[in-house]
Amino acid sequence: MPTTDKFLPQIIQSIFFSGYTIFNTLIYGIILIIILYGILKLFKNLKINPKSIIYSIIPFIILGSLTRALVDNHILPKTIFLITPGIYFLIGILTIISLLIGYYLNEKEKINYKYTIFIIGLILAIIPITLIPHINLTPLIYIISIWGIFTIIFYLIGKVWTLYKDKINLSIISAHLFDASSTFIAVDYFGYYEQHVLPNFIHSYINTAATMFPLKIIVISLALYLVDKYIDDETINGLLKLTIFVLGLAPGLRNFLTLAIGTF
Repeated sequence: MPTTDKFLPQIIQSIFFSGYTIFNTLIYGIILIIILYGILKLFKNLKINPKSIIYSIIPFIILGSLTRALVDNHILPKTIFLITPGIYFLIGILTIISLLIGYYLNEKEKINYKYTIFIIGLILAIIPITLIPHINLTPLIYIISIWGIFTIIFYLIGKVWTLYKDKINLSIISAHLFDASSTFIAVDYFGYYEQHVLPNFIHSYINTAATMFPLKIIVISLALYLVDKYIDDETINGLLKLTIFVLGLAPGLRNFLTLAIGTF
């Protein structure tokens, strides 16, 4: 369904705001690479490792995911800044502003920038939280149970596999397992459908979203292995991991919150 924005030409609406396709997914990928290059320069200039703010930006991920869930449930209007890709730009800009504020306070007042980012994100996240009309705990319990089991398994794997001994790597695979868990429950038990191109293609042949689990485990484990083995630059390494983390937790939280608000 197109957005409510009347100023957008119909061709833009149909290409970018009417669901995921191979074409617009490729365009989003190109845009992401360009943006990441600019963000990389920013982190290098600030002399901050992007990995250091992975946990600090979680409130911003909640802000974006909850806003998107409110749109999914018709509580907020479907406009370009409240859905993909606009919501990523909006939350990204807010996060960068908070990073700059945090950096300034860290330099001038010796206040740790990680705390500043977290607190600003937490304050902003309160706004959509006040719009939640109700919560259905049933799908949340299902998702958290499955996600918890998989996370414990990978925690134990980390005892013998150095890849997941690293706390950041464990957090990243856990974020993607959360996405897989929420997708599985939403699609297989609550009648939702997969929107992204590759998972939707696989789901069309294997009629269960449980395929998300091996897909996520293989792709993310391989990505983390390659980043750790071949990317020696700490800033590039950290930014790649930060990006992978966001790309797992953001859609996972959106699914999680959409189900919580919309299933009764």
